[in-house]
Amino acid sequence: MDIQVVDFIQAMLAPGIMISACGLLILGMNNKYSLIINRIRLLDEELRRLSYPEKELLPHQKERMVNINEQLGLFHLRVFFVRNTVVLYSVAVAFFILTSILIGVQMGTGLNFELVAVISFLLGMISVLAGIIFAVKEVLRGYRIVNLELSGPNK
Repeated sequence: MDIQVVDFIQAMLAPGIMISACGLLILGMNNKYSLIINRIRLLDEELRRLSYPEKELLPHQKERMVNINEQLGLFHLRVFFVRNTVVLYSVAVAFFILTSILIGVQMGTGLNFELVAVISFLLGMISVLAGIIFAVKEVLRGYRIVNLELSGPNK
C-alpha cells in the first residue's frame, strides 16, 4: 500500500471516530429527551386530573399539585439543557465532517488546508465540551427532580 494512502486514511480517521462518538452521544441524548417529554406529559395529565375535582382537594392533593408544578419547572429546564446538548453535538459532527473534507481535499489537490482543518477539528472538540457541560447540568437537574419527587406528599 502506498505511504500516501496510509497517511490519508490515518489523517481522516480521527474526525471519523469523533463523528461516530458524537452520533452515540446524540442517540443517548435523544433517548433522554423522549423520556423527559414523556414524564412531562404524565405529570401534566396528573395535574389536570387534580385541577378539575368534583369536590374540594384534600391537603395532600394540594401538596401534590405544588410538587408537580415544581417538577414541571425543573423538567422544562432539563429539556432546554438536553436540546442544547444535542445541538452542540450536532454542530461538532458538522465540524468533524468539515475537517474530513478539508483533509481529503488537501490530500487530493495538494492545497494547504492544515490550519483550517485543525481549527475545524478544535471547534468540533469545543462543541463536544460545551455539550458535555450542558449534559452535566441536565443530570444534576434530574437529581433535584428525583429528590423533589421523593420528598413530596405520601412519602
